[in-house]
Amino acid sequence: MHGENYPTLENAGSETEFGGSLGLAQVNRSDLQGLTPREREVLSVLSIAEGNRALARRLGIAERTVKAHLTSITRKLRLRNRVEATLLSVQWADELRPSRKSPEHT
Repeated sequence: MHGENYPTLENAGSETEFGGSLGLAQVNRSDLQGLTPREREVLSVLSIAEGNRALARRLGIAERTVKAHLTSITRKLRLRNRVEATLLSVQWADELRPSRKSPEHT
């Protein structure tokens, strides 16, 4: 375990000891805009909930639906796994946060 290169915000997109990059550096704002509003919501809370059951409770949806959204998110953003999605959630937290402005106030 000692010396393994786990993904962090600092090394996101850098080369790993396994020979590939983590892919986070390639995700940009336009990629995030390609997600559905619900996928963006799931991604935005990914870093603050422990697992799919907690995400489902927080969002008021079924656990199976959370899994489907996570699968879609990782596919659309070309991520390898949930860990990369979670790191992305932290990295893009401000972008993913719903706008506080309502249409009446703009």
